[in-house]
Amino acid sequence: MLVSVVFSFRDEESNIQELINRVRNVFLKSKMDYELIFVNDDSTDGSLALLQQERQADEKIKIISMSRCFGVSPCVLAGMKYSTGDAVVYMDSDLQDPPELIETMITEWQQGFDVVHTTRTKRHGEHPLKMMITGWAYKIINFVSEINIKENTGDFKLLSRKVVDQILRLDEHDPFMRGLPVWVGFKQTHIYYERDARFAGEAHFSIFSKGPTKEFIRGIVSYSSSPLYLSFYLGLLTCLVSAFLIVYALIIKVLGVSGEGIPSIIIAISFFSGITMVINGIMGLYIAKIYEQLKGRPRYIIADTEGFESPEKE
Repeated sequence: MLVSVVFSFRDEESNIQELINRVRNVFLKSKMDYELIFVNDDSTDGSLALLQQERQADEKIKIISMSRCFGVSPCVLAGMKYSTGDAVVYMDSDLQDPPELIETMITEWQQGFDVVHTTRTKRHGEHPLKMMITGWAYKIINFVSEINIKENTGDFKLLSRKVVDQILRLDEHDPFMRGLPVWVGFKQTHIYYERDARFAGEAHFSIFSKGPTKEFIRGIVSYSSSPLYLSFYLGLLTCLVSAFLIVYALIIKVLGVSGEGIPSIIIAISFFSGITMVINGIMGLYIAKIYEQLKGRPRYIIADTEGFESPEKE
């Protein structure tokens, strides 16, 4: 049986050599056939040249180069599409997730599990504030969505071929990759481990950068319509508050105790304006998803491939 390992990377020159060595050692120990698919998200350092040099000595290394920077999820999907393994492992290239865990993941797969998640019990080298915000994000996504993603379960998973095929059948333009393996179902399990600090280099995504924020929003709107219902409930609440204010205004008018009322007017206007903006914002997120989907653009464009029998550009 063949295992495909998919790596999405951008500017990871300082990590790639160590990553390849450690993954090779895993498969030498397990004696399982494998292929290493590196998806280059338009790197600007020497990552691609280093991989091409490694490939000259090892044909198990295969390379997909994107036409521009598309992000992690499109790169993972591209790697899945070009993979030929009976199972696919996908992971980041910064060596925070230990490749040695792949051996345990393969064992779980051989025992009948179609999806093997990895869940972090500790995350070394990461700020406590980031961990707290990340924990809140998982809780919010799980609260409003139709799926349940175990906290601290990231982009390091093993999927059987039938799960990969089902994911590739989905035609979502902007998918939330952490949720797709959960959504498709089949037999799933979790492996627990301590996540290391980066082996070398600097993190590409800080907690307050655009990437994590978009991923959080993507996680909410991709698997739940609850925010739209929240908008409806907020609308009902404002109607009730409005009715209460009308009754209150009539009472104080009849009793002759009404004052100038300027503060009350300002508060009321601010409150209703805020509710309106929240509702419009929530609807805007879903409309944006519809708009991106209807445009029908491909999720990624491949500039070149190396090591595949029948390369194709998309």
